[in-house]
Amino acid sequence: MLESKRKAIIFIVLSVLLAVTAGFLVLKKVQALNTNLGTSVKIFVASKEISSRSLITPENVKTDEIPKKFLKDYHITNVDELVNKVSVVPLSEGDVITRNILKQASSVVDEHNRLITLMQNERVFFDEPLEALDRVDIIVSHRFNGKEETTVFMKDVKVARTAKKDNKFKGVQLEVSIDKAPELIHMQNYADSLRVIKANVGKQEADGNEGEEESPPAETKTEEQKKPVEEPKKEEKPKEESKPTKPEEKPKQQ
Repeated sequence: MLESKRKAIIFIVLSVLLAVTAGFLVLKKVQALNTNLGTSVKIFVASKEISSRSLITPENVKTDEIPKKFLKDYHITNVDELVNKVSVVPLSEGDVITRNILKQASSVVDEHNRLITLMQNERVFFDEPLEALDRVDIIVSHRFNGKEETTVFMKDVKVARTAKKDNKFKGVQLEVSIDKAPELIHMQNYADSLRVIKANVGKQEADGNEGEEESPPAETKTEEQKKPVEEPKKEEKPKEESKPTKPEEKPKQQ
């Protein structure tokens, strides 16, 4: 009798402990689910229709909230990730903006220009590291009809971007007109040597032109200052009309 009571008490205690443990685990799981579902994060969506390849602006996007559980790596949560980006697909109002549909916007302003990449190698040389918006001249050395020639191939070309590896300068992207692009690519592939040198000609010419345009007014002003001030002319009195003189009378002969 005592043995059976002892066993019953042991089973009751074990069942209570197991029930408490199970209840605690269920409570923790429910709390975790509530935390994931209840905590919301803001993601960026399209506020209106965005056409393909158009630049994303603050007016084109808005924020929306989703449970943290459903947040993925491709969602955009930081507005800095949308700066200077375009969408490769058209978006409708409310569509979620994700990283896999974004692309860096081109720095080409003129629609008739193209970006050509020149990387440093055994035939392409850079005299010094370059930065974006620098101006460069391109000098080409090649053999034509058995004669070696070195000529200035292009002048005052804009550097759109620079390429670096391990913080070391490696190459550039040059902005050229679509008519000049095939010529530059041809020289890049077949010229014996292509040297890129820095030349801030565009800015100097612009400053010079501004100086030339501003100088004529200064000279005009100087000439005006040199001219003596004319005194007002005095009014001349009208001359009296001369009366006709009588002819002298000849003496009469007696």
